Amino acid sequence: MLSILVVGPFETEIAAPGPDIEILRARDAEDAVEKLGRNRRIDAVLILAVSAALSVLRAIEEENLAPPPLFVATGAGPRASGLRPLPEDPSMALKQLVAEIE
Repeated sequence: MLSILVVGPFETEIAAPGPDIEILRARDAEDAVEKLGRNRRIDAVLILAVSAALSVLRAIEEENLAPPPLFVATGAGPRASGLRPLPEDPSMALKQLVAEIE
């Protein structure tokens, strides 16, 4: 079972690409840090809001010395060190993320 924390608006529809994938949700950086603190079994973090990616990255790195891999659904948008880029479409990004960490 893989656990993936998806950070972004809850309105964004995102479904697990398989039965052995657990999706956890966080609205913003603060919520993401809280969820990571309570659940040490998170295998990766997917950030959907490119505009919030750097603040989420900084908040997670401040609180967690060894965070799980951090991915951002950028499409052709900006990229930052510490964030692995994925397609902008949330479903495609999630499928590619799973393929990369399995």
